[in-house]
Amino acid sequence: MVWYLKKRISRFLSRSPLRFYGKKLWRKRRQLAIVAIIGILLWVATSFLKKEEQLVSAKPMTVLAQELPIPLPKKSSGQYKLLGQGDRISLNGQTWPATWSKWQIGTNRKPHIAVTDAGLKQTMGVELLSSWDLTKQAVQWFTDPSAERLTFPTLLTNQYRYLDITDFADRLGWQMLFDGTTLRIKSPTATVTNIQQEQPSKNGEVAVPHRIILDLDLPTPWQVSQQGAVLSLHIDAAAAPGLMERYYPKPPEATTDEQGFPLPYATTEPIPPPNPGLPLRIETSQNKTTIRVDIPPGLHPRIWSVPAPYRLVIDLATDEVIVERDIIWATGLRYRQQMFNLGSSQFPVMWLEINPRQSIMLRPIWSNPNTLVGITPLVEQAKQWQVAAAINGGFFNRNTQLPLGAIRRDGLWLSSPILNRGAIAWNDSGEVKIGHLSLQQVLITSTGERLPVLSVNSGYLQSGIAVHTPEWGSTYAPLTENETIITVENDRVISVEPFSRIPLLGNALSKTSFPIPSEGYLLVVRDRSSADVLPVGTIVRLESYPVPLEFDRYPQVMGAGPLLLQNRQIVLDAKAEQFRDNFIHQAAHRSCIGTTASGTILIVAVGNRIGGPGPTLNEIAELMRLMGAVDALNLDGGSSTSLYLGGQLLNRSPHTAARIHNGLGVFIQTDR
Repeated sequence: MVWYLKKRISRFLSRSPLRFYGKKLWRKRRQLAIVAIIGILLWVATSFLKKEEQLVSAKPMTVLAQELPIPLPKKSSGQYKLLGQGDRISLNGQTWPATWSKWQIGTNRKPHIAVTDAGLKQTMGVELLSSWDLTKQAVQWFTDPSAERLTFPTLLTNQYRYLDITDFADRLGWQMLFDGTTLRIKSPTATVTNIQQEQPSKNGEVAVPHRIILDLDLPTPWQVSQQGAVLSLHIDAAAAPGLMERYYPKPPEATTDEQGFPLPYATTEPIPPPNPGLPLRIETSQNKTTIRVDIPPGLHPRIWSVPAPYRLVIDLATDEVIVERDIIWATGLRYRQQMFNLGSSQFPVMWLEINPRQSIMLRPIWSNPNTLVGITPLVEQAKQWQVAAAINGGFFNRNTQLPLGAIRRDGLWLSSPILNRGAIAWNDSGEVKIGHLSLQQVLITSTGERLPVLSVNSGYLQSGIAVHTPEWGSTYAPLTENETIITVENDRVISVEPFSRIPLLGNALSKTSFPIPSEGYLLVVRDRSSADVLPVGTIVRLESYPVPLEFDRYPQVMGAGPLLLQNRQIVLDAKAEQFRDNFIHQAAHRSCIGTTASGTILIVAVGNRIGGPGPTLNEIAELMRLMGAVDALNLDGGSSTSLYLGGQLLNRSPHTAARIHNGLGVFIQTDR
């Protein structure tokens, strides 16, 4: 190409008037022209290569935690205007809890309607796929992701991520109306045309013990619920008449007339019986069909949709295998899940990677902002504190519903650490410390007495002095048989009252509730030695400092334990942190928090291994190291293990999640 252009230019220049200006000038100008042409060709080639680079597919997901380039969504040229929102969706007459929003950008554009990603999953059966683009979310819904990629534009708020269904609903012919806080959707009537069951073959052609396939004539919304061992699949579709008769056959028709003579022909053809397999219960009413099946012991359900033909597939498998997923959910917040191999075991792991330097704050949350007494599910705590994500936190006494470990928020000790157990501390600059923690406290009187204080707002009861502040609640109810309640207001003892569950002289009963002053605290003395030196009128002050002192520079603290990793080394010593033997050797669901070398925070939930129980403490330490954690801390686990994102639990059904006392909330900052 270059040789050809050079030849043509030389021929042109040889015939041009330039030859009359002399050979020297002619050669110089010819060289300049050739250089210009070569420069243009290089520019064209470079542009072509850059264009080719843009077509290279995304890199596959990796196992170890890594930093991804997170694209920022483009700001809209128009002004965002909220037109309505609500928490209910009426889908073809059936109402489901789901958060939705309606907004407009600019004045001359049609409104946008969006549902949270959790709401779309729960009400329509949409499955989120891996996506590294903040502005849109890839989903699977009666589509083949390898051939057709269905995406929804996203809108992020402080609590939820909405998926814009405006164009999607138009294509499917959905009608949408608004009734207060309820979004009413009507979809075209679909039909369940057939139900098949596949059985496992001896040569292993079918990978699951039971597979149920439902054929549809149209893609349609569907929902799943489970109560105990009963799985219910609700489909917005009518059942074909012949299908119902297959499972609920009519009484046999008469073959003779009233006089007993044979009829000349049968009125209907016989209906084939259902395929052998699990007994199904089918209910149909008003263009809705519900399939119920009893899940055999040891099996786990998975339901998904496929295209061409449109089908819903129910697998009941022996192993609870999760689908690999990697989603950039918000700036600095990445949601991931996959199976991890550890020795001969495979564990389902779900986790969030948090960059604390990107408009994200991590804070302790608890069941009731007005008191430290009480337990609620993590989903309720997350909604009450208006967080985008959360994980269950430290330990607590399920009977008294009191905290058992450190909770510090914005520099204020809400509950003191116990037993020098592991804790995590952090600030809003992205600095994090994980290590053992205790709190030294002393009460100093005006006469120079120095009295040790054992705890602040703790459910861990010891003989000595405990402090209860207004964060405990408006009142304090004694926790042991005999206590002395000393009220301190404005650094002065204003009352000293004994308490006993045994009737006093004259059969008088002690008070059972003591108010906590808003400008003071209660000293609860659980032995008599200290109460005598604190008469009414005594001036007192409290001093406290954490051990190690480095923890004092972190305003946020959450205690749990045991400590798992420090500097990539397993430092697990549950006995030193005074955990009981049955806890130490238990294999169960686990919640953990850790940090990577790049400063990313990992909050992790791990379920049961394939064919067995969840990880032991040693195994969870190995898993955290495998995931790239440098330092790591075990959190409360078992039935407490809960990982929340954008309105839903990621790791389990909310029906199986226990109530908890506290957690770690992820607050994101947006302009909406």
